[in-house]
Amino acid sequence: MTTLLKESHAFSGFAVPDLDAAKKFYGKTLGLDVTTGSMDVLELHLAGGNHVLIYPKPDHVAATYTILNFPVADVERTVDDLTARGVRFEHYDTPRLKTDAKGICRASGGPVIAWFRDPAGNILSVLESDR
Repeated sequence: MTTLLKESHAFSGFAVPDLDAAKKFYGKTLGLDVTTGSMDVLELHLAGGNHVLIYPKPDHVAATYTILNFPVADVERTVDDLTARGVRFEHYDTPRLKTDAKGICRASGGPVIAWFRDPAGNILSVLESDR
């Protein structure tokens, strides 16, 4: 039995209420390559040839989970750079999840990671990776 989807170049997408705000945030603030696709959607062009669709949804409700993770070589340096660009990092202080003053979680057993939100309230992260 063959799996037709095995060879498919799948991609993800998420909603925002304001495409202009999303285009400014992802393109200018985060410095990603963003284009306007057909049918009033944005396309994020990511490293490795990956892309993500951002589509408008007037009754948007922000995701309560991380929708997009950005592996980076140095989380602290990336947090400092993004903070200088106006990004505000989330701060957590729970028994299972603690972040430092910069919003970086350095807990053992997991990657060094920091979470932030886009203008629509969706959660994104930067996490240390050796890739």
